[in-house]
Amino acid sequence: MKLSVLDQSPIRSGISADVSIRESLALARHCEALGYARYWVSEHHSSGAVAGSAPEILMAAIAATTDSIRVGSAGVMLPHYSALKVAEQFRVLEAIAPGRIDLGVGRAPGSDGRTALALNPNAAAAADAFPSMVRDLQAWSAGRPLVEGHPFRSVHAEPRGPFAPEIWILGSSNYGAQVAAFFGLPYCYAYFFNDGEGAQQALDIYRETFRPSEILAAPHAALTVWAFAGETEAEADYYYRSRAIARLMRDKGQYIALPSPEEAAAWEVSEVERKHMAQVKERAFSGTAADVAARLRGLVAQTGIAELAITTTAYEPTARQNSYTLLAREFALTQVKSAA
Repeated sequence: MKLSVLDQSPIRSGISADVSIRESLALARHCEALGYARYWVSEHHSSGAVAGSAPEILMAAIAATTDSIRVGSAGVMLPHYSALKVAEQFRVLEAIAPGRIDLGVGRAPGSDGRTALALNPNAAAAADAFPSMVRDLQAWSAGRPLVEGHPFRSVHAEPRGPFAPEIWILGSSNYGAQVAAFFGLPYCYAYFFNDGEGAQQALDIYRETFRPSEILAAPHAALTVWAFAGETEAEADYYYRSRAIARLMRDKGQYIALPSPEEAAAWEVSEVERKHMAQVKERAFSGTAADVAARLRGLVAQTGIAELAITTTAYEPTARQNSYTLLAREFALTQVKSAA
């Protein structure tokens, strides 16, 4: 099983959001040294919680400053853009890091409806056209002609070359699973969005309806999971406080900068909110490295996935880096000894 990273460039309370982007660059180099297979970055807009708004630009910086780790988007929200433009961006990325680029695409806006319209006034219609956009994106990014009769069949995406990005379909619903299965593409379910609710059903649909393609002969599924590993249970609980409040506010429809553990401890919550937070904590992959790794292995065995991507938030960047270090050791990643 491959172990990878999903980094959303979380914004921290009291820290300028641009710092989060530079922290992502440092974390990518750290995780490459540890032996993680992929480093994916996300796309969110007009958010007070996430600084990652342009994955293709952040990917270029990461690709140019790393050597071996695969670099990808998780994902590009395709209805905001032209499929041709996305193909061109990722062909440039392939030129920067040949054979190391993943193109994960999703249909969700990664924002509120108003922001989606600001990005693309035709956002609603574009979302309905998602399957045909995926079809065109596959052809353009691979340097193949579009389908017969397509009005843009003579158009090609530059720069052409021997490598093409590896396309993934991302999602947190059955829709993405169906699209991935139809096109014979790898599929990644965003388990961390809702603690896995609906994950097994989506994976089952993907596997049952999968159509073999030139890319894949059989289904290839992955999950993205939030997890934090501490040196001790107490350390994990200390840093989990921040995530607990951020998650509570997200569930109330409010996206906030990650509070410090001290700010989180002082946050006033109602009894109903406290019970909700306790329920979320029970499902969270937080604790010592051995405990988190054991629970993650159980999830892998239960779902039968081929890959797992870990997303981690912690107020201190060193704590976030150390969590990835501890998990790399638990999973015996190939290069972890040289990263010490």
